[in-house]
Amino acid sequence: MVNAIQVIAIDGPSASGKGTVAQLVAEKLGFHYLDSGALYRIVALAAQQKNIAWDNAEALGELAKKLNINFKNGEIFLGNDRITELVRSEEISRGASEVAIHPQVRNALFDLQQSFRKAPGLVADGRDMGSVVFTDAKLKIFLTASVEVRAERRYKQPIGKNTIHKGLGANYAQILHDLQLRDTRDGQRRTSPLIQTPDAVLLDTSNRTIDEAVEFVLNEYNKKLHKNVLSH
Repeated sequence: MVNAIQVIAIDGPSASGKGTVAQLVAEKLGFHYLDSGALYRIVALAAQQKNIAWDNAEALGELAKKLNINFKNGEIFLGNDRITELVRSEEISRGASEVAIHPQVRNALFDLQQSFRKAPGLVADGRDMGSVVFTDAKLKIFLTASVEVRAERRYKQPIGKNTIHKGLGANYAQILHDLQLRDTRDGQRRTSPLIQTPDAVLLDTSNRTIDEAVEFVLNEYNKKLHKNVLSH
């Protein structure tokens, strides 16, 4: 039974570190991993390549239904094309937030996201993993950090093997502004807004290392399992 497969849902704003934490938690537990944000980035990139405007909801919804997306060994493929670096650009990151407001896109990707739920379990990160996609998740984490800390992380984030945003002329003030806009858009959209659900555990990583954040999630998961055992 699919719903018996346990899910850890980690939601939070952009550049909070949730993707890195989710991947490491998945590795520690031997679970599958879903980067739902990458799906919206892929839609934005594919739309750009096909000259579809990011505000064309109907066309974007149809496009999202037909995409052939694969995640292999840390790389992202659209059809046969490796697009790992392309979907991480600031422009496509902004595009992902813009296309994600459309119900047509979110509905088209819902079943695809559900398909990642496979034994022995799944760690999924995004904006609405616990609130919409996996409402019965065993553990829900709302992972955040101050917008200033997140902007600094994005500013210093590697985008290739030997390059960082700073080296490519990225502007910290612009990144900060973009994140503030994205937070507002993600929190105020009518469909699947970014929220901390009542049953989600808050994890602020502003003053935590990645390892400390991973340990926190694993401890919370073990507490859930222990609680389950005691209740039977």
